[in-house]
Amino acid sequence: MGRYRKQLLTALKVVVSLALLYFIFTKLPFREISAVLKQARFEYLFLALILFIISKGIASVRLNSYFHQIGAPFSEKQNGQLYLQGMFYNLFLPGGIGGDAYKGYRIQQDFSTGTRKVVGSLLVDRLSGLLMLFILACAIALLIKHPIFNEYSWAFPILAILALGVFWWVNKRYFPSLFPVFWKSTFLSSGVQLAQLAAVYCILMGFEIETNLLLYLFIFLISSIVAVLPLTIGGIGSREIVFLYGALWLGLQEDVSVAISLVFLAITALVSFIGIYYHLKPPQLNVQDKE
Repeated sequence: MGRYRKQLLTALKVVVSLALLYFIFTKLPFREISAVLKQARFEYLFLALILFIISKGIASVRLNSYFHQIGAPFSEKQNGQLYLQGMFYNLFLPGGIGGDAYKGYRIQQDFSTGTRKVVGSLLVDRLSGLLMLFILACAIALLIKHPIFNEYSWAFPILAILALGVFWWVNKRYFPSLFPVFWKSTFLSSGVQLAQLAAVYCILMGFEIETNLLLYLFIFLISSIVAVLPLTIGGIGSREIVFLYGALWLGLQEDVSVAISLVFLAITALVSFIGIYYHLKPPQLNVQDKE
């Protein structure tokens, strides 16, 4: 019964992803987006790819710091291999095997750390990323000169500090074994999100967009928060819909906004596909790598 339920949920996610993409391209013809993509400067898109890879490298180190806290002390190299394998599963093999679920299974199988600890480490890792997305969104919102944001500028610092305080308390209260690396993981999370913001900035430069940069970056951060929600496959469709309506709401170029999202998706897919190697040849996590 559980197996069929997972398959049904996966099918629903695929349907939602396709429906959102269909809706986007009925609202905004693909030829308009294609025109933007054709004019993009490759050197900036390549730099965006490098920055995205850096962001994922930092994210892998952050996750490994949690794994070490629960008694799974394998190397950064092995963790990086597992991380790439998980990225591949998240985007290309959604049929009941998510990347986080597989990583949790491997950690428990190889180190017997306890299911609760494994799930906790994966959850806190994800929440750490969400926290920094929210804090950066508040910081950028504070800098934006726009009537919608100016009215509530006083609230953004309060919300950012409150979010950090709540996460600190939750981490200390409910995940005490992970708390020793709280500030380290928070610092690494800032590195992850700043590298991805820099990647999006490069995409904007590739499209030769020089105005409203902060607005586009703000939409990206909000789309990243939405993409984490398990509503679609790998966030496909949900990120694009946020970019479309964010552009409509803030008076930006809709074709450029959706094109940014599609390029970011293409970069994510390209890097994630590298993980197919570790699907075919899974890393040996219980062997200490001395390199």
